[in-house]
Amino acid sequence: MSSHPHPNLGTPSRLAAGGLRIVALGGISEIGRNMTVFEHEGKLLIVDCGVLFPEDNQPGIDLILPDFSYIRDRLDDVVAIFLTHGHEDHIGAVPYLLKERVDIPIYGSPLTIALITAKCKEKRIGPITHEVREGQRLTVGGFDLEFIAVNHSIPDALAVAIRTKAGLVLATGDFKMDQLPLDGRTTDLATFARLGNEGVDIFLADSTNADIPGFTPSEREIMPALNRVIASTKKRVVVASFSSHVHRVQQVIDVAYEHGRKVVFIGRSMVRNMKIAEDMGYLTVPPGAVIDIKQLEDYGDNVVLISTGSQGEPMAALSRMANGDHQIRVGEGDTVILASSLIPGNENSVYRIINELTRQGAQVVHKANAFVHVSGHAAAGELLYCYNIVKPKYAMPIHGEWRHLKANAELAIASGVPRKNTFIAENGIVVDLINHEAEIAGAIPVGFVYVDGQSIGDITEDSLKDRRILGEEGFISVIVVIDSQSGKIVAGPDIHARGFNEDVALFDEVRGDIEKALTRAVADGNNGTHQLTQVVRRTIGSWVGQKHRRRPMIIPVVIEV
Repeated sequence: MSSHPHPNLGTPSRLAAGGLRIVALGGISEIGRNMTVFEHEGKLLIVDCGVLFPEDNQPGIDLILPDFSYIRDRLDDVVAIFLTHGHEDHIGAVPYLLKERVDIPIYGSPLTIALITAKCKEKRIGPITHEVREGQRLTVGGFDLEFIAVNHSIPDALAVAIRTKAGLVLATGDFKMDQLPLDGRTTDLATFARLGNEGVDIFLADSTNADIPGFTPSEREIMPALNRVIASTKKRVVVASFSSHVHRVQQVIDVAYEHGRKVVFIGRSMVRNMKIAEDMGYLTVPPGAVIDIKQLEDYGDNVVLISTGSQGEPMAALSRMANGDHQIRVGEGDTVILASSLIPGNENSVYRIINELTRQGAQVVHKANAFVHVSGHAAAGELLYCYNIVKPKYAMPIHGEWRHLKANAELAIASGVPRKNTFIAENGIVVDLINHEAEIAGAIPVGFVYVDGQSIGDITEDSLKDRRILGEEGFISVIVVIDSQSGKIVAGPDIHARGFNEDVALFDEVRGDIEKALTRAVADGNNGTHQLTQVVRRTIGSWVGQKHRRRPMIIPVVIEV
């Protein structure tokens, strides 16, 4: 388990009768992988089950999942998964969990259920789903759930109030307080206030923008910038956005239509999600405004392409355009709009794409040089407002890295929550609520589960370390054949290198060192192949380190004949 602010915590004791236990298996101290488990009277409720996208220091990894170990032996106790909204960092790991128990009921808003159903279908899973709406209240396995409308960068997001014998918990999911949302659906502050009057014991609030002062701008405020960029571009416009950001796509369609441009969706998830959103009435498309990619050539430059890949994902459409291996080629006079913010860890990938597109002649417009993105998360002013109307007894910041959690905690304290009642937790820390009193009860091991192609969980931290060494320092193999009776060298040392320095003559001087070291080792009675292998490793490792200041992966092989 990674280090956390309570390093001396032991394994939690058995949950007291009537108590509520809260354990985050992801999403606290990171952006993504959101998954929180609530336990009450022997039953488990899961809120969200998302993925985390890999960083540059995790080569070859496709996705990172929450660690299901804590619940793996208790899957029969899971009464439901509730999904707050349809973003990948909240729903992306659901198919992987359903592979372990396929009949876990899933609850969510209509759009969220449609998105997760489509995602599961791609994995050949038919989930058991239940649509819920804001204002609805139902009991699932001893958990009394009330669903509350919140505004976010995807339609149909919900917060949830969880009532048990232990007390009342309010979890916001991802939210902000846009007062002029495109769909007219604002965060239901009246219900937040009503719950506050009822008495919220623990408030789990989104921390992502807690360190940004003031209020998050309205989604409508980016319209002038989109209009200006699209109006001033003579050739094609490519807009990169999350494939679930229906409001952003709606604005791009509206501006493109106003300027007589056709819209083309690029990327499998973009095509799929926008079809779902349009069919369900969340996306309004004027007649003839959207065309198929097969019709692209019929309209020349008079098009706006809406693409996936705003975070630099290697296989997404925009990355492939930047690399020149997509059917759409970006060139002189085209404009590319990155209508998103940078998720921490993706900076290098995104800047590489910006550089490549610029080199191909495109103008690249992004958040740093134009007002083409607003966040979907509440800033400090909004969070303070919520703390003041919810008036929680305890605060537990969620959804964010350490700096976000700390900033959120300080807002809670400033609003009147006692410092001792403010829990800055991390994944795996256990919080128990018993008869309206909360405390940190212990910690359970929580790791990273890496998805690499068809491999799930087989890649370890040691495997990643080896990949990083191979990628950064290279590889050297040394093969030596020795006589099994005398221990004398019969052939070799034969040295090969990749990604280090492949000049064969470079290793001439170290060959003699290896021979001398092996001769000394045999004379001292060390004639086992394992022992001699370690002699070879130490000898060439010392030479490489001293002469070249490098630490490549070294694979020595000693063969007896």
